[in-house]
Amino acid sequence: RVPHVVLAVNKMDLAGYDEAVFASIANEFTAYANRLGVPEVTAIPISALNGDNVVDPSSFMDWYGGPTLLEHLESVDVDQDPAAHPARFPVQYVLRPQTDGFRDYRGYAGQLVSGVLRPGDQVVVLPSGQCSTIAGIDRLGTRDVQEAFAPQSVTLRLTDNLDIARGDIIAPVDAAPLITKDITATVCHLADRALLPGHRVLLRHGTMTVPAVVRRLNSKLDIDSLASEAAPLSLQANEIGQVTLRTVVPLPLDDYADNRRTGSFLLIDRADGMTLDAGMVTLADVALAPGELP
Repeated sequence: RVPHVVLAVNKMDLAGYDEAVFASIANEFTAYANRLGVPEVTAIPISALNGDNVVDPSSFMDWYGGPTLLEHLESVDVDQDPAAHPARFPVQYVLRPQTDGFRDYRGYAGQLVSGVLRPGDQVVVLPSGQCSTIAGIDRLGTRDVQEAFAPQSVTLRLTDNLDIARGDIIAPVDAAPLITKDITATVCHLADRALLPGHRVLLRHGTMTVPAVVRRLNSKLDIDSLASEAAPLSLQANEIGQVTLRTVVPLPLDDYADNRRTGSFLLIDRADGMTLDAGMVTLADVALAPGELP
């Protein structure tokens, strides 16, 4: 989810730099954002034409004591502790050099999208469910680094020779994502052609792309009133709705609110490769234990 939103209320010069006008707009927007679950809104009155509160404080709005727009953008905390979320490592490539110096080398290359991994960690490969231990971590030609943290690109070596392929996810045994073929998600429809129940699509999740079918359109959101229309007939361009999908193979998924990298996906047209939807997984209705197959 988006942790910070800045509301730049522009053209304050046309409103006579009136504090009451700014307060009314800021209160209305903040109430709307709160209904969407946005935790923090910073409202800043500006005049882009005259530069008021853009870089330097405005002499016409001495009633405003907050930061300028640039000050806020440069100071807002956007860093996240890599250890705050369980490790997720989508495999991008399997390395088997077969050269004299690396005759028995078997490494799994990719980008650690969340969390921290260290040699000795017990891990599970999903969706197969095979378990192993991290024997070593290599990074940028350096063998045996002591830890890897998001968003580093590294190569993992395991103690067991497992059948691992591009698209698999390596995760801690005690904090694995859910494994399911049935996905409930909020999607934003991006294409001119409508999304309909029964559509067969490709679903791209991390480094894996699998066939999927749109089983149901559960609801559609009215972005003005935030009311929900149940069981719409279709989703048109720029509309937001909740859908139920089923994939051919099970996928390791996190709730988008917990991990946006493994809780997001794209729906792609099977015929021409066009991106149809951007999706965010919601796992509230999935009654499976972590790592459990449906």
